[in-house]
Amino acid sequence: MAATAGGEPDEPSPEEFVYSEEDFVLQAAGWGDPGSAPSRFDRVLLAGWSDRMERGLFRYRLGALPTRVLPGAVRLVAQLNEQRSAERRPPQPVRSLRDPFDPAAFNFTRLRPAELLFRLRRAGGPEPLLVAINASPLERGHVLLLPEPARRLPQALTAPALRGALEAALLSAHPGFRVGFNGLGGGASVNHLHLHGLYLDRPLPLEAAPAEPLGPRLALLRAGPAPAFLFFAAGPAALEPVSRAVCRAAEHLGAAGLACNVLATRGDPPAGPGGGRGLRVLLWARRPLFGPKAGEPFAVALCELAGLLPLPAEPLYRDITEEQALSAIRQHLLPEPELLHLGGELARLLER
Repeated sequence: MAATAGGEPDEPSPEEFVYSEEDFVLQAAGWGDPGSAPSRFDRVLLAGWSDRMERGLFRYRLGALPTRVLPGAVRLVAQLNEQRSAERRPPQPVRSLRDPFDPAAFNFTRLRPAELLFRLRRAGGPEPLLVAINASPLERGHVLLLPEPARRLPQALTAPALRGALEAALLSAHPGFRVGFNGLGGGASVNHLHLHGLYLDRPLPLEAAPAEPLGPRLALLRAGPAPAFLFFAAGPAALEPVSRAVCRAAEHLGAAGLACNVLATRGDPPAGPGGGRGLRVLLWARRPLFGPKAGEPFAVALCELAGLLPLPAEPLYRDITEEQALSAIRQHLLPEPELLHLGGELARLLER
């Protein structure tokens, strides 16, 4: 018998999923046939996820979700998920960008052993990521990526955690498997280091749209509802330097009193299609929000910033317009002069 996520004895340990660089899928399936030839990672993750759904380990049973594209230039994707709004665990109160880990609050050492799917470990690599179900899922296959939960780290992104998540993205053959991070003040609901992995069954404009170069390692992507700083990993060798660069930038944002969100997706180089696909890693800088904001139609975290709107009620899903959705998202963002100034600071930081 081995330890659980929290290090408790006498509980079965989840199986290990050991991988090497040979398991990376450098060219995922195209959007014309996203269900073709799932990878070993996809098969193990989705089989375990479906098993836990059948065993009733989620807060609700996730079926097909009503989905529509809002009319307008941005083509926001609205999705009705009433159960998530009603059944999910209330987000923890956050008071600052540097709140310490609170052992008295809910954290991932308290997950039931059956909620853990497997340990994701690179052969000869550092500590593994625990892969667990997200009990309040947005989509089929929505999981949590947990770097060493027993260390009880607060929700501040680290380069090893991000690199592990980016490697997970390359283990999937599905074009829509994305990984992401919500920081404190940026929609994180648990102050215990974690990332998300989920399958989104449609392309997003931010995968292919060209970006404006800010420096040799950084660009500004304006596609979608919210401009983001763009990093690009052309292949496995770039994952470590990109992870370090993103985390240096995120630390700079925190020092400036800004929250952040991160999303990694398969995509084209910053200049746009034609140079071979890799991983686009997007970093959003935003005003921090502590606690719910009265009158907001929906919370704004990484999915909303990327253009996917999980909505809590049928009337809102039916009636919301692109203008209303963009207004709700953009009130959290920086004015353009401040954003461009910040981009210059980050470009200089990353050149050192």
